Amino acid sequence: MSADGADAVEVRAALVRLRRGTGLPVAFGGLMTGGPMTGGTGAVRIGELSGAVTGALRGLAIATGNGLGGKALALSRPCAVTDYPVSRHISHEYDAAVAAEGLLSVLAVPVVVRRRVRGVLYGALRTAQPLGDRTLGEAVAAARDVEQALVVRDEARALLAAVTGAGAAGSVAGEVARGVAGPVAGAGGPAAGSGAGAAVGSAAWEEVREAHGALRALAPRVVDPALREELLAVCGRLASATAPPRVRDVGLAPREVDVLACVATGATNAVTAERLGLRSETVKGYLRSAMRKLGAHTRLEAVVAARRAGLLP
Repeated sequence: MSADGADAVEVRAALVRLRRGTGLPVAFGGLMTGGPMTGGTGAVRIGELSGAVTGALRGLAIATGNGLGGKALALSRPCAVTDYPVSRHISHEYDAAVAAEGLLSVLAVPVVVRRRVRGVLYGALRTAQPLGDRTLGEAVAAARDVEQALVVRDEARALLAAVTGAGAAGSVAGEVARGVAGPVAGAGGPAAGSGAGAAVGSAAWEEVREAHGALRALAPRVVDPALREELLAVCGRLASATAPPRVRDVGLAPREVDVLACVATGATNAVTAERLGLRSETVKGYLRSAMRKLGAHTRLEAVVAARRAGLLP
C-alpha cells in the first residue's frame, strides 16, 4: 500500500468514527498534499467523503486561511459555523461546493502532529443549528486517531532511515561482525575485550538492540502493510547480521519476539506493555510462553536463548 493509500485508510476510518460519535450525517476530510513536510504549498486535498450525496466536495484544495477548514488550519484549533453560506466569520471561496451538498452547520478540526498541521476533518448538518461541545469533542477524538497513526508512521520511517538509509544497520552490525569487540559471545553479544575496541563494540551492540526493539514495537501499529513488512524485514536483518548460527527453531510467535525485544533493552513488563499497546498481564503471558519454548527459567535466560537462536541481536 502506498503512503497515499495508507492516508486514505486512516482518514476514512476517522470519518466513520466522527459520524458515529457525533450523529452528523456528513463527514469529509483529507491530509496535506504539500507544505513543510513535503516541500509543497501546504494545501489540504479533500480526498475522503462519508455520507455525501454528491461529489462536489471531493478534490477541493483547502488553502490555509480560506473557508472554515482554512481557518482551522491557520489557527490550529477546531472551528464551527451554524449557517455556512451567510457566516461572517469565514471567507467563502468554497460556497459553491458546500451549497451543492446542501450543508449549513459545519465544523472543522485540524489534524496536528508535533505542532505541524497535517490535515483537516469536517462534520456537517444540512440544517442550521448549533453544534454542541459533545459533538465537537467527538470530532476532536476522531482527529486524534489520525494524528496517532501519522505519529506511528513518521516514527517508523525515521527509524528505517536511521537504520537503512544512512547505512546504520550495516555499519553498526558490521562493526561488531568484523571483530571490533572480539568474537561473538555465547549470549549473542560482544565478548569481553579490552581497550577502546571493547567499548566501541559494546556501544555498537546496544545501538543494534535498541533499534531492533524500537522497530519491533512499532511494526504492529503500522497500518500500511508494505511499510510494516519493511520494518519486520529490517528487524530480521538486525537480528541475524551478527548472530551465531541458529541452534534450533524454537517457533516463537511474533508477539513473543516483540516482548523479548523490549525485555532485552531492560524494559519492565509495564514499560513493555506501554510500548506494544498491550496489557501488563498479556505481556506476562507472552513472556511465560516464550520462556517455556526457550527452556528458560528467568527473563535473562530467555533473552540469552533468543539471541543464541538468532531471534534477537
